[in-house]
Amino acid sequence: MIPAGNSKKNIDRFLGFQDEYDRYRPEAPAMVIKLLTQYLGHSPALVADIGCGTGLSTFLWKDSAGSVVGIEPNPDMLGKALDKLRRDPDAAAISFVQGFSNQLPLDSGSADIITCSQSFHWMEPVSTLQDIARCLRKGGVFAAYDCDWPLVLQPEIEDRYNHLIHAADAHLASLLPDAERAHKWDTEGHLARIQASGAFSFTREIVFHNLESCDAERYVGLTLSQGGIQAVLKLGSSVLNEEIAEFTAAVEEYFQGRTLEVLISYRMRLGVK
Repeated sequence: MIPAGNSKKNIDRFLGFQDEYDRYRPEAPAMVIKLLTQYLGHSPALVADIGCGTGLSTFLWKDSAGSVVGIEPNPDMLGKALDKLRRDPDAAAISFVQGFSNQLPLDSGSADIITCSQSFHWMEPVSTLQDIARCLRKGGVFAAYDCDWPLVLQPEIEDRYNHLIHAADAHLASLLPDAERAHKWDTEGHLARIQASGAFSFTREIVFHNLESCDAERYVGLTLSQGGIQAVLKLGSSVLNEEIAEFTAAVEEYFQGRTLEVLISYRMRLGVK
């Protein structure tokens, strides 16, 4: 049974494209460890990564915490994370469990750091923050961090990306009534919600950047891994086919077979209990 505040529509939105997600999405940057450990004041004994997906943000901590637990409600994403864990002999500190953001499978006061990477906007914030506060020890740190999309590249391609995202969202709105669509909270409101929870003695936003290698295939794959586009494709609709083809051609023309360093900007909203 899915507890109140964890929408089945939000969870089901990510069914079936765990492989694409894991292949193309950015891994969490090492700066996350540096920043959160600095605010904590020591190496964490327990890190919990909520809405961990395929574990891209969980494996980051394998050498930097006593134990790490990735918590994910979607069975396809969780299955991919568990498969990766079985193939990584150096990840003994990590475990993955199915769970929900406002009913965390953690003891009260047990976690030093709790993170949400690219995921907090899919969680009902009030009940989620209440349970995060329950699980954090005094002085523990919560951080929700997200990429800025699209990744920095070139004006025409970034405009095409934004148009694709808007077209996918508009098409979904025309096909599905509000009650059948997944609900996403705006990331710009994350800090205000953390502050409004009253659970944290200190809050702030931090902006940082990371460089990752990217070729045309990955840039297109990152775009097509976005939830709205995937939702349209899962419906079997061809409405985006022409725009996807034009976008792909523009990206391939820009990269010309090269692998380039692409800037990824992050915004982290954190609270210290």
